[in-house]
Amino acid sequence: MADEEPQVINKNKRHRKEKPWDTDDIDQLVFLTPVIDVYAVYWHVDAFKPEDNVAGPFATESSFATLFPRYREKYLREAWSAVTKGLDAHGIACTLDLLNGSMAVRTTRKTYDPYIVFKARDMIKLLARGVAVGQAVKVLDDGMACDIIKIGNIVRNKERFVKRRQRIIGPDGSTLKAIELLTSCYVLVQGSTVSVMGPYKSLKEVRRIILDCMKNIHPIYRIKELMIRRELAKDPKLATESWDRFLPQFRRKHLTTAQKTAKKNENLAGKHAARVLAATSADAPPSNEHSAIEKPKKKVYTPFPPPQLPRKIDKELESGEYFLKPREKDAREAAARKQKQAESAKKRQAERAEAYVAPVEEVEATVEEKQRLKKRKDREGETTDSEVKKKKSKKKTKQGEGSEA
Repeated sequence: MADEEPQVINKNKRHRKEKPWDTDDIDQLVFLTPVIDVYAVYWHVDAFKPEDNVAGPFATESSFATLFPRYREKYLREAWSAVTKGLDAHGIACTLDLLNGSMAVRTTRKTYDPYIVFKARDMIKLLARGVAVGQAVKVLDDGMACDIIKIGNIVRNKERFVKRRQRIIGPDGSTLKAIELLTSCYVLVQGSTVSVMGPYKSLKEVRRIILDCMKNIHPIYRIKELMIRRELAKDPKLATESWDRFLPQFRRKHLTTAQKTAKKNENLAGKHAARVLAATSADAPPSNEHSAIEKPKKKVYTPFPPPQLPRKIDKELESGEYFLKPREKDAREAAARKQKQAESAKKRQAERAEAYVAPVEEVEATVEEKQRLKKRKDREGETTDSEVKKKKSKKKTKQGEGSEA
């Protein structure tokens, strides 16, 4: 017995004990889970009946009220009889105040379920957000819950908000239909809120999809993940294993400002290099061989690290500024600042003075200048005429000599 080794217990399961009440004959419920579409065993919860309320009617009255928009007034007035009928079955009274635009629910002497008043509060909230009465009444069931997701304050730009909200619905409502089928929830996008009805676990998934979509993560990624989880849950061998290796890992494509600047500079450098290469190829004589782009030279490997850059104190020691007194440092900085200001002021004055420089005007010639110009032209014309006459006479003399010969 002494040679037996002690049993190694996982530290996470150290304090776990056997449950004597968890036997095979215990009252359990087997049903199809809405999210993963497999059969699972859960504790069976009986419905709360009037005989379960041993304490009798409530000592005090509890009430909740909510406002509704004006465009819902006509519909609520027409459907209020159905609302009253659905709440009367649980002993809840309701009032519709058209003057103040509010709905209220309260407990009565017939109310036996202490939690039903919160369900009734959720029901009037859904009615105020545009949910139909036939759908809103379902929230009174035990297995149904609701969640109203506010999306109005996530995105500031109105156009961007409208685009991302439309992305939840998808083309012809296809994305919204896929979310409803995978999560077994009812989803209604109305204004700056999204109303969701369904099981508690599914509400969590839908809230995650909606908020991620408003943060610029497309719903298709979450939908794909849900579909993979649904298929993995059907395999009993993977029940105790991690599913991380099967789930897709989507990387964000958003770049920081520094990364964007670096990418932009790299593109500009590439364009400049291409222009230079095109210019050189145009100047060079044409050749049949394709001009290969020169590869960058490889850096020579050295086992030594690069030389250390000088620190700020080293630079101050080198220039002698380190040994100056604080007043002298301030005086030097002030002098440099004044010099810089004087240069900028001089440059600014030169730019302003350019506006006051008179343009070069073409002055019209006086009468005397015009006469002188005319006489000069006449003289030039006379000289040209005399030269032409001389040339003609020379030609004639030459022709006469040729005929005599």
